[in-house]
Amino acid sequence: MADRGNFGAETTADEVLEGIDLSGKLVVITGGASGLGQETARAMAAKGSKIVIPVRDMAKGEAAREELIKAVPGAKIDLIEMDLGSLDSIRKFAEAFNDKYDHIDLLINNAGVMACPYGETSDGFEMQFGTNHIGHFLMTNLLMPAVLKGAENGDGSGRIVNLSSRGHHRDHVHFEDVHFKTREYEKWASYGQAKTANALFSVGLEKRLADKGVHSYAVHPGGIVTNLGRHLSQDDVAELMARMKENSGEAPVMKNVQAGAATSCYAATAPELESTGGVYLEDCHVANVDDDDMLGSVRSYALDAENAEKLWALSEEMVGQSFEY
Repeated sequence: MADRGNFGAETTADEVLEGIDLSGKLVVITGGASGLGQETARAMAAKGSKIVIPVRDMAKGEAAREELIKAVPGAKIDLIEMDLGSLDSIRKFAEAFNDKYDHIDLLINNAGVMACPYGETSDGFEMQFGTNHIGHFLMTNLLMPAVLKGAENGDGSGRIVNLSSRGHHRDHVHFEDVHFKTREYEKWASYGQAKTANALFSVGLEKRLADKGVHSYAVHPGGIVTNLGRHLSQDDVAELMARMKENSGEAPVMKNVQAGAATSCYAATAPELESTGGVYLEDCHVANVDDDDMLGSVRSYALDAENAEKLWALSEEMVGQSFEY
């Protein structure tokens, strides 16, 4: 049995889930067809859960599904088409999901884009903010009846995990210009803004859902080489590695995917987090709030309740829909 008090940067998803029974649980994982999301899906499927993966490219999704079933014989993996960069696609996904399933036990918002050149979603939103935050905001809220239904069993499994990043240190949310209409676009500032939004979304969800048995968490998975970095040049990678080495302390500079998926699995299942939400986790523990520490921690602006409410209001305006629970 793993020592749950000794989890850290090198802990794997399988170690986090040792002794955890997910039999019969329904888990939705965005980005579950590659990288960290696929490893999260594999580890959770191995513990008995059924996995639903929203996928933009069904052919790639089918290939990933085959890999998952090969790794976990008998794994129950369902694919439903969805593009996080399209509000219309997200609404069609939610309708298809809600027609097929009536509950969700765990929702892991893992998908995202990182440091891409300036672009816009099909709805005209800046690509990183629109995909990483707004897409997940709409999807999560449209799936909320199923999430609340899943929490009715009262076993503490009603959880939402939002993948943030230490990249949130790079910038706060510019509420007056989230789409870079009046300021120069900078890809890392954009990424930082989006990752801050992911953390603030967890705060907003916690405020609305904690008394209904659903808790929400923001997660920094660590530095991992996955296809998330597909937009990075060699210079970008060198700069990123230098920054990570400078700020890594004694922790490994880069994690493998098994360790990278661990904190998501921890946030989604750890019994010690059962009554705690609206927090930011890294290396399988709740991070300290610190506005100066570069070796870890979460910035105060990323957990600020007022910022979370401003973001919620802006997000509702952007998707053209209000959500009350």
